[in-house]
Amino acid sequence: MEEKQNNKSPQTQLYYWGNTPTEQDYYNLQGIKSTKSFFTSQRKLTLFTRSWLPSAKNPPRGIIFMVHGYANDISWTFQATPIHLAKNGFACFALDLEGHGQSQGLKAYVPNVNFVIDDCLSFFKFVLTQNPEFQDLPKFLYGESMGGAICLLIHLKSPSMFNGAILIAPMCKISDKVRPRWPIPQFLTILARFAPTLAIVPTADLLDKSVKVPEKKIIGGMNPNRYFGKPRLGTVLELLRVTDYVSSKLCDVNLPFLILHGSADVVTDPEVSRELYQLAKSKDKTLKIYEGMMHSLLFGETDENVEIVRSDILAWLNDRC
Repeated sequence: MEEKQNNKSPQTQLYYWGNTPTEQDYYNLQGIKSTKSFFTSQRKLTLFTRSWLPSAKNPPRGIIFMVHGYANDISWTFQATPIHLAKNGFACFALDLEGHGQSQGLKAYVPNVNFVIDDCLSFFKFVLTQNPEFQDLPKFLYGESMGGAICLLIHLKSPSMFNGAILIAPMCKISDKVRPRWPIPQFLTILARFAPTLAIVPTADLLDKSVKVPEKKIIGGMNPNRYFGKPRLGTVLELLRVTDYVSSKLCDVNLPFLILHGSADVVTDPEVSRELYQLAKSKDKTLKIYEGMMHSLLFGETDENVEIVRSDILAWLNDRC
C-alpha cells in the first residue's frame, strides 16, 4: 500500500509505511487516531496493545478485535489492515501475543494456546469495559494464519460474544508442504519433553513462503520485532496439537464468517478452509479462494491484489453493520 506514496525503493525505506518521519505523522495523514499501551492479563503477563480508531468526526460503525500470526506482531506490516479499516469506520484493537512483538515471554515460544485465548478474551472484554459506547456495536474477530485458528477457539470458548469473524488463511491445519516429515515429529516430541524452548525445528523460511512480491520481502524482513529463528520445539508441538483440535471442531463453528485464502498458499492448507466452510453450522458463511495468491494476502501480494482482498473484507463488513 505504501510504495505508491514513496518514490524511494523499499531498500531505503525507514519504516513499513515509507519515510514519513513518525508513526503519528503517518496516522495523521491517514485521518485516524491510534494508541498503544501495555495490558496486564489475568495471569499477570504484560502484553503490548494497540488501537486504530476512526477520526472523532466519524464514530465507529463496528469493533474489530484482531489476532496476528506466528512470529509476527502488530507494529509492522500488520498495521496496514487496521489502518485501512479505521479509515472506513471500524475501531480496531489488537495485542502482541505472548512471546511475540513487545509482549512478555520468550520470543516465539507458545507453551499453551489455551492461555493465549484467555489473554485475548481478557483484553477484548477490558476494551469494552473501558469504552461503554462500544457495547451495542457489532463486534468481529479478525485473525491471520495462527491468529485465525485462535479466533475460532475464542469463538468456541465464548460463542455469543462476537457477531462474526474474518479469517485470513486460517491455520486450521499446517500444510504438509511445511510440516516436518516422519520421523522428525516423533523425534522432536521426545526431545521437547526435556528442552521445549530449543529452536531447532527444520522448516522453510515462512517469510519467503508467504510473500510473493520480492520488494515486500525486503520490507517484511526489516521488522525489528519479528522472530526469524527456527521454530521452538514446544511451540511447534502446541501448534500441531491445536490445529488437530481445531480440525476436529469445524462442525461446531456457528457464527457468521468470511474466509479468505490463496490457492498458492503453502503455509496453511486452503482445502481445510473449504472443509471449514462445508462443515460449519453457520448459516451466514462466505469463502473466497484467490487464484495464484500466496499466504500473505494483505501485504505480500501486489498492491492490486491487496486492494481486491481489502474490498472483499469491507464489502462483507458493510453488509453486516
